[in-house]
Amino acid sequence: MSADLTTSDRGAVAVSIVVPVRNEAENVAPLVAEIIGALDGRWVYEIIYVNDGSTDATAERLADLMKQHNQLRQLKHANSCGQSAAVRSGVRAARGAIVATLDGDGQNNPAFLPDLISAVESGGGRVGLVAGQRVGRKDTGFKKLQSKIANGVRKAILSDGTRDTGCGLKAFPREVFLSMPYFDGLHRFLPALVRREGFDIAYVDVVDRPRHSGVSNYGFFDRLWIGIMDLAGVWWLIRRKKSTPAVTEVF
Repeated sequence: MSADLTTSDRGAVAVSIVVPVRNEAENVAPLVAEIIGALDGRWVYEIIYVNDGSTDATAERLADLMKQHNQLRQLKHANSCGQSAAVRSGVRAARGAIVATLDGDGQNNPAFLPDLISAVESGGGRVGLVAGQRVGRKDTGFKKLQSKIANGVRKAILSDGTRDTGCGLKAFPREVFLSMPYFDGLHRFLPALVRREGFDIAYVDVVDRPRHSGVSNYGFFDRLWIGIMDLAGVWWLIRRKKSTPAVTEVF
């Protein structure tokens, strides 16, 4: 049974899937089909593609698919603003209380989305983030080395308890994400910032796979080098965090 949304039930959306893309025209249709296959019959959901200044046929492919799938939405950035900005635009526009994200190149398998979403639901309000942890990486040896260095330095400085922050498969309560301070690269530091706010983090092992087609359009953390200032900034935010007072009103 299709989970297409009608005008009357759009307010009942429980889960929003946010997919940031730039120049992924050939990957749009197969990934949308996989997302629908993973979620249909389980939640009332929407799929929000954030078209981050694509110059290929991504917009047209999405427009065609929107005629077939009423739960599919497209947001467009006039110019490319980066993956963090695209994720934030999608989360701000989301109607669901739970948001899940995945990359638009097909490397993240939507089959793992139900596990991520269910982990948020079963968290009893304590879980602020469910993070996919990749196994069987399909990247080149050089990318794996860069990722290993970046993750190692991040863990040593932030003590965020997370092996892999670069996986696009994540799920979280929408309000928790929107409470985070925004900066470019935010999506890479979500575990540390979520812990800063006093929430728990859950982890799901996910199997990586090769992208469907095309080449990478977003930097891979821009590895360690571009992220170093953000790393210092997040460390400062954690150090400056004060206890939240318990407030009661006296009558």
